[in-house]
Amino acid sequence: MVPILNRIRILWLERLVKRHHTKYDFYVNFLPIKLAHLDESEQNKINKISDKIAHKLAVFEIGAGVESQYVKDNLQAEIKSVETKYYWKVREELQKQKRKKLENAERIVSLENSKQTEIDKIKKRWRNISPTQQDVFNYENLKKLSIAEKENAIALLNKKHAEYRSKVEKRLLATIDRHWLSLAASQKLLKDIEKKEDSILEDGIVLKVEDLSMHFGGLKAVDQLSFEVKEGEIFGLIGPNGAGKTTVFNCITRFYRPTKGHMYFRNKIGEVTHLNEIVVHNIIKEGIVRTFQNVEMVWELNVIENLLVAAHTEYMSGFFGHMFNSRLLRQEEIVLRKKAEKILADLGLAAYALAYPYGLPYGILKKIELARTLMVNPKLIILDEPAAGLNDAETEVLADTIRKIRDEYKATIFLVEHDMGLVMNICDTVCAISFGKKLAIGTPKEIQNDKVVREAYLGGE
Repeated sequence: MVPILNRIRILWLERLVKRHHTKYDFYVNFLPIKLAHLDESEQNKINKISDKIAHKLAVFEIGAGVESQYVKDNLQAEIKSVETKYYWKVREELQKQKRKKLENAERIVSLENSKQTEIDKIKKRWRNISPTQQDVFNYENLKKLSIAEKENAIALLNKKHAEYRSKVEKRLLATIDRHWLSLAASQKLLKDIEKKEDSILEDGIVLKVEDLSMHFGGLKAVDQLSFEVKEGEIFGLIGPNGAGKTTVFNCITRFYRPTKGHMYFRNKIGEVTHLNEIVVHNIIKEGIVRTFQNVEMVWELNVIENLLVAAHTEYMSGFFGHMFNSRLLRQEEIVLRKKAEKILADLGLAAYALAYPYGLPYGILKKIELARTLMVNPKLIILDEPAAGLNDAETEVLADTIRKIRDEYKATIFLVEHDMGLVMNICDTVCAISFGKKLAIGTPKEIQNDKVVREAYLGGE
């Protein structure tokens, strides 16, 4: 009975640790966004005050013959509006003449004259070429009063903003501290209770595959395969067609239940997880994400919405939060949208944010898939033939993108690839397999010089 109770307590504490870790991450990301939103709102209010004072002063500026920036901007805006209106009128007239195969230059000249007449009227309304001394005197007096009024209004607004901003910041920091302390306490209690050894994975190892086998009837797709993936490296798995590479990926991500063997993973919160016990739909919550050989997009959604779809596991708000559009849900949507925008900007995809995947170059679609994996703060990104279908230039861009993701997002990359140029260029460690068995593992140079690998995969001498 005691071991069962301990197991229940361990499961409950693990759930508690993940919950507090998720909330801690969320509020850490939400704090700068919220403060930036408050600052932006404050600046908008200041701009409204400035515009209101400028509008009030504009009549006296025109009377005094003073061309302030506000007067110039409004003058140019009205002139541009008239020019646009007559531009389309001229185009319409030319099209009519073209259809009737007639030329009427007088009509075009008449439109140009009408345009100039309207512009002259606008300039006359916004400019006083002969101001009186009284007009100048009235303007100077009102200018002093307006400046004082503007300064007082902005000072009062700044004071209220600073107080409210400080209050919001303190509240969010207190929330962050509370979840951090709860996380630390839960982790400590878990370590005190938990009986399993965390020494299964040595320091610096993120994934360990031990004697992995996958049989389909009499076919051994993977046969007693073992390897370790270090944290922060780019690990390549190579082998001829049918060697079992994708099967290994499917076992790690739990699409397949391996016949035998064990897989251990150090998840997002630093705990060692036995992947054999994780169901397929919870693999992403541990920090493992993957792409497939074929590009998979929600074609009816634009690019940024495709990224947001991938972040569904990041939401803390539940069914009722989504039903009633709760405050937490709105905050989460702001954070995730900002995150998606940053990822697209980092990968050079910002220009495609509102575009639909239909018709985009294949290389761009591959980069969008990579961007989508980053929405869940992955610890391990599994790439299944990412360079398939790409030309040399696109493959080179892909290599730079993979390195950038590894360096800037602190993610470990595990890839299967047939493009040996890409593998040897970006991988830190390469594992070669054939018929499900490991041939060799080492640096790209060691694999290139390995006689067994050359004979089995690269074609021999």
